[in-house]
Amino acid sequence: MNQAFTSIHPEAKLHPSVVVEPFTCIHNNVEIDEGTWIGPNVTILEGARIGKNCRIFPGAVISAIPQDLKFNGEDSIVKIGDNTTIREFVTVNRGTKASGETVVGNDCLIMAYVHIAHDCHIHDHVVLANAVNLAGHIEIFDWAIVGGMSAVHQFVRIGAHSMIGGGSLVRKDVPPYIKAAREPLIFTGVNSIGLSRRGFSLETIRHIEKIYHIIYLKGLNVSHALQTLQEQIPPSPELQNIVEFIKSSSRGLIKGPGNNLLPQSDEDF
Repeated sequence: MNQAFTSIHPEAKLHPSVVVEPFTCIHNNVEIDEGTWIGPNVTILEGARIGKNCRIFPGAVISAIPQDLKFNGEDSIVKIGDNTTIREFVTVNRGTKASGETVVGNDCLIMAYVHIAHDCHIHDHVVLANAVNLAGHIEIFDWAIVGGMSAVHQFVRIGAHSMIGGGSLVRKDVPPYIKAAREPLIFTGVNSIGLSRRGFSLETIRHIEKIYHIIYLKGLNVSHALQTLQEQIPPSPELQNIVEFIKSSSRGLIKGPGNNLLPQSDEDF
């Protein structure tokens, strides 16, 4: 650590093993755990909590105040888990009083120029490719991948093990285990290759495909689709995850092929 070219607040808490490269600025009320590397020209502002063995590349700005006119200076933080990589010029904003925190989990890869807005919750093993932009209050579950230059609407949720094509506009919730692409964004199949790479058996992948055939390819609304799933599909953790995701959706789901809207109920919430 070259103290001549860095600015570290005396009350910032850095593990002795943390490496801070020149021209980096670290403010008060910052905690950085062991083994983390902070590259040159990084800015880490008040409220950052950074885990073990992370790598933060040049130009990143962590824990700036939210770009939200309702923000009134309340205490809030950014949490970044262990073994996460933050590439060049990424911005991660603090939370607001809505949740108090913005979270990026363990083992994530956040590529260059990504913006993560206030109150987002990014779970573990998530990949956000270059120039993805997340509005506030977004939740992205484990192992999801969002393609480069995609923009995600506030309050959207992206399910576990899903994969979204590059350049997408994500306005609705994306259920777990699927691929989504095109404009407007639609269901394009089960993410079978990704699931296979993560150890899902062929039998389980076929099981998931049967679930989504009922949800997206039979022209049913959600209430009828859920009833059909209960009648025709044997219980499994994957079925439970999908059903719980659908039932808890507030924005509604992305469309299916053939412009199937998959209304959430007879009232189409």
